[in-house]
Amino acid sequence: MKRTAPLSVAVAVSTAASLAAGVLLTAGTAAAHDRSGASRVDRDLYGTKAPYEPQGRPGHYRKAPKGFAPVFTENVARHGSRAMSDGKDGEAVLAVLGRAQEQGALTDLGARLAPQVRTLLTAASTLGFGNLSARGADEQRLPSLFRSIAADGRPVVVETSGVARAVASAGAFTAGLTAGVPALAGSIKAPVTDKNLLYFHKQPQNADYQAYLASDPDLTAVLSAVEHEPRAARAARHAVGRLFRAGFAEALSTEEQVAFARSLHALYSAAPDLSVEAPGVDLAPFLNQDDARWLAYLDDAEEFYQSGPAFSGRTITYRMAGVLLDDLLAQAGARAVGTSGNGAVLRFTHAEEIEPLAVLLGLPGSTEQADPDEPYTYRNNPWRGAEVAPMGANIQWDLFADKPADGRPAAHLVRMLYNEKETAFKSSCRPVAKGSYFYPLDELKHCLARS
Repeated sequence: MKRTAPLSVAVAVSTAASLAAGVLLTAGTAAAHDRSGASRVDRDLYGTKAPYEPQGRPGHYRKAPKGFAPVFTENVARHGSRAMSDGKDGEAVLAVLGRAQEQGALTDLGARLAPQVRTLLTAASTLGFGNLSARGADEQRLPSLFRSIAADGRPVVVETSGVARAVASAGAFTAGLTAGVPALAGSIKAPVTDKNLLYFHKQPQNADYQAYLASDPDLTAVLSAVEHEPRAARAARHAVGRLFRAGFAEALSTEEQVAFARSLHALYSAAPDLSVEAPGVDLAPFLNQDDARWLAYLDDAEEFYQSGPAFSGRTITYRMAGVLLDDLLAQAGARAVGTSGNGAVLRFTHAEEIEPLAVLLGLPGSTEQADPDEPYTYRNNPWRGAEVAPMGANIQWDLFADKPADGRPAAHLVRMLYNEKETAFKSSCRPVAKGSYFYPLDELKHCLARS
């Protein structure tokens, strides 16, 4: 099962950028990157907790084919950065540090760690464990295109998983929209909860998936093998050896060292999310990059096998996202045929929904499964949590229409953005022209159809 609930990011709906000239960019995205200090090279150190970075340039998207204009946009976005789900990792680290202090076994570096951990835990507790942080509310790219939706009085539908951080992300996002386009306020509908759509991994209809997490022998075996890799033990031993004097460190079993190092890495990954609430916390000195990268791999392996492409020939981890893919197609289809007058549908969810949807859509880095006898590693598979489902991960579909002529109905095209980058649909889907990012809606209904 997931060791810690995912820390993730707020939405970046750049759709508006494609729907109108000009983009309203809050300070959040750029500032968040500056605060974290995480360069693109370092993003893998944080796994799915990596700070959000837009992957595209809204002002440089390709133009729609001649005669086509945007008429609708929809997205699926991960909730914003938040406090840790609980204080267990912090308490575990403090407990070991406390024993070492009593025995005079802390190194100079180790003696500096406990105050940092306590400050981080206090910030998380004050905010409320699991709640959206200030950074989570600020990580938004907001397009000015919604002015056309406001002018036409078309509804902006907002849907969430119902979990507090997703609801808070929706509120922060829509507040940003109305700040940029005040006339939009009357168009934005109150958020509605749809757990079957946006929290499907926890719903009764997916009991087989929950059983897979709890007791699947292949999953249990591979995650145990990954955690017991000699390299994991070496990374943990090195991390422990920097903080504790030799006698104390050597008295810890390998399992205790790995558990301590993983808890420390969880805090290391969480700290950037609380950069506003705990601005003085910097855990980077306590884990070197090689150790942090290996510990991040352990987390990535869990995500890969629990919510990603997982084992070759099996679909248990991602087929349940079909309900979300069906809804994307249905909302675009309803707008195209005129049975829906919505201007936008904004969905706020979690990594456990983003990751399997990415598999179904064939998004970059999300398609390669692992053979049961060859576990997932960074060397043999491109899947990376920092790229597939970082904080603020978002998948966006923009619907374009031409003007009806000669008695024919309007034609409709869809363009997909993935973390704000123009992204092709899977290879079985044919765009309007070779190399184009625009696809006939009817083609997507066919090539994305599930048997």
